[in-house]
Amino acid sequence: MAHVVLFHHALGLTEGVRRFADRLREGGHQVTLPDLYDGEVFEDLDAGVVHAESIGFGAIIERGVQAAEDLPDAVVYAGMSLGVMPAQKLAQTRAGALGALLLHEGIASENFGVPWPAGVGLQVHVSEQDAWCELDATRALVDEAGGELFLYPGGAHLFTDEGSGEYDAAGTDLVVERSLAFLARL
Repeated sequence: MAHVVLFHHALGLTEGVRRFADRLREGGHQVTLPDLYDGEVFEDLDAGVVHAESIGFGAIIERGVQAAEDLPDAVVYAGMSLGVMPAQKLAQTRAGALGALLLHEGIASENFGVPWPAGVGLQVHVSEQDAWCELDATRALVDEAGGELFLYPGGAHLFTDEGSGEYDAAGTDLVVERSLAFLARL
């Protein structure tokens, strides 16, 4: 059993994010869901991004770091889109990280001041034509980490959130299956 810290996307801690966490729990894992927005939830991605920008991306990352302060070191950091920022920073910089599970995005490691750490697992899930994802940077991160990159057909961004207009049930089932296999290996 892994302990997963799952950071939400720009819409906030939605029911779809909670449901995804429940599916990881059903697979036998403990999941912590920090709320980076203090209860704010958005239905429109653009509005959620505007809210994130008003907080500041650096402040969002710091909120994620603070949320992990009292957690054990040996955890897996997971993030959905916006949540990739604190998840990836923690995976790269917090001692004892087991791995990172990144959904809908991956960021160049140099953004966090250190290369991907040896022995820290990485799995990334993105849509092939997702306009929000910088696929070249994501591929470079996966190559650097010796991780796994799974591409899904289409251009949907938040396809793993049941409440999203972009939700893809079959794609999400595959993400969950692959994520559970990744967690089992850690």
